[in-house]
Amino acid sequence: MMKRRVDAEGDHKIRVLVVEDSAISVELIRRMLADTPDIDIVGTATNGVEALELIPRLRPDVICTELHMPKMDGFELTREVMARHPLPILILSISVQAEQEHNIFQTLEAGAVDILAKPRGGLEADFGVIAHELIQKIRILKGVKVISRRRAASASTAQPAPPLPRPTRVTPRIIALGASTGGPQALDAILRELPADFATPLVCVQHIAEGFMQGLVDWLANSCSIRVSTAVEGAEPRPGTAYFPPNNRHIEIDANGRFRCSAALPFGGHRPSVNIAFSSIARHYGDAAVGVLLTGMGQDGAQGLLEIIRAGGYTIAQDEESSVVFGMPMRAIELGAASQVLPLQRIGPTLRALTAGNAASHDPNRRMRARQ
Repeated sequence: MMKRRVDAEGDHKIRVLVVEDSAISVELIRRMLADTPDIDIVGTATNGVEALELIPRLRPDVICTELHMPKMDGFELTREVMARHPLPILILSISVQAEQEHNIFQTLEAGAVDILAKPRGGLEADFGVIAHELIQKIRILKGVKVISRRRAASASTAQPAPPLPRPTRVTPRIIALGASTGGPQALDAILRELPADFATPLVCVQHIAEGFMQGLVDWLANSCSIRVSTAVEGAEPRPGTAYFPPNNRHIEIDANGRFRCSAALPFGGHRPSVNIAFSSIARHYGDAAVGVLLTGMGQDGAQGLLEIIRAGGYTIAQDEESSVVFGMPMRAIELGAASQVLPLQRIGPTLRALTAGNAASHDPNRRMRARQ
């Protein structure tokens, strides 16, 4: 068995395979990582075909790849890696700028875990900043567990999951979802399961770099039957719509059941904060709230999920096996905040079952106003 190289303190080095057809870029990446004792570039490839040949021999922990290469580009490489040798993939390319949402979310859909945009002037243009971000992202990706994405079975061989019973004593008027690392793919998987006439509004919080939120909304809107929209300050959530906060804003439900989108300070290092959203929903909707905490690093959302369950609401935490990072749902489970722990593929059907008795025309705030 091949032994991993270790640093002077005996810790495992992070083994990185760089896939890049520009010799200049490869050299700059080497320079960026040269003085980092816990990261080791174990090999380079100029295209995806070469990379696939090297992976079984080099056994990298992380793959860092460009998108545009001859023979096999980064999109196809990502799909092949996730089907054959599931590994954390970081896209490092000039073609993942904030306005290039199609490329960004196409790579995430293929299975990439994170992205880092090269400066338009090349890696030399902002060497120190990019080096710092690259090092931090590689370190984070080392702790990420990726899920194999086998090519879909044909309709004749695929086995449908058995129907889920509708949990008793649950009449949801709002569903809140929170996610971080691996979240875009998880949200896509869940929202795809919901029909266009889904009878309950959803509030979604995803940790994402500034400038990318609208791209996430647009990507999900194009792939899902349910409406996906950015929340508008002062508007009421409506059935059949999944709402996201505006870029770099918290999202809350105020005492009147309307959206509040604020630029308040980050909470726990995050804006938007899952905890802030969940807490406001627990206060306003009480036992009519459903909270779902998905894959993500850290513990944002765990306390908010606990507040939902304490208010009488119903809560779901994604299970470890299907989570890219099991930090946020694990903390919620530790707190006793999860009514159910489910694999990702069961969450969408469970939400459908939970809302099976809701009428599409139901006003989600009617009961709240009656209490006032």
